[in-house]
Amino acid sequence: MPSNGFIGGHRNLFALNSFPEGSGYDFSFFLFQWTYAITASGITSGSMAERTQFVAYLVYSSFLTGFVYPVISHWFWSNDGWASPTLTNNILFLGSSAIDFAGSGVVHMAGEIAGRWRSLTLGPRIGRFNHQENRATEIRGHIVLLVVLGTLLLWLGWYGFTAGYFLTILKSYGASPPNYGQWSAIGRTTVTMTLSRCTGALTTMFSRRFLVGHWNVTHVCTGILSGLVAISSGCAVVEPWAAIVCGFVADKRDFCPVKDFKPRITNPM
Repeated sequence: MPSNGFIGGHRNLFALNSFPEGSGYDFSFFLFQWTYAITASGITSGSMAERTQFVAYLVYSSFLTGFVYPVISHWFWSNDGWASPTLTNNILFLGSSAIDFAGSGVVHMAGEIAGRWRSLTLGPRIGRFNHQENRATEIRGHIVLLVVLGTLLLWLGWYGFTAGYFLTILKSYGASPPNYGQWSAIGRTTVTMTLSRCTGALTTMFSRRFLVGHWNVTHVCTGILSGLVAISSGCAVVEPWAAIVCGFVADKRDFCPVKDFKPRITNPM
């Protein structure tokens, strides 16, 4: 029974038997997708930290990784998903499709939307908003050094998160040109990713200096992460100049009026 474009099918359920013959995948791909699933679950933890019981987070993350994330990943990454770039006669705009190479939407947007709904359910953190003055109260982190250290670890780990999706390096793309292969695509991925996050860091650093009036290393860390998330979808296909543009507009907080945002959502992400 063939799978459908929305929710898939029961063929090789969870890869417990084997991968389809000729698919080009093996069990390393299963493990890699597992890391993507727990990343989506980990993103939601930031919106629930210190405000829910541990059992509630277990239930929430189990539902997200077991039922929500597999469906979304099937949409974009399965050959017969309705948004898959390999699907002919796509139903999207002008018959086009969506390229999400390393999960800007499948992983990060899915985790962010789930975390946003969780934040709406829990309500704002106590003391986060000053209702009399109608403004948000800034809650500073306690150990900035750990924020920087965590950002640097993500900086390094993101190379595996994106370039690792190729699974193999020594794979030729044919005789024309003879020196072009998967190693070239991996090189493009690492270059565009580096340019995007560096641009995001510089843009955030100087824009926040202009808006706030002082330098803040946590803003730089935020810009780095914004650039990384934004470039993950197109890192394997965009040109380097496009990666710079992507990093420049990644941290939209510095260019959009957020002071009038009324839902008052507490979301550390």
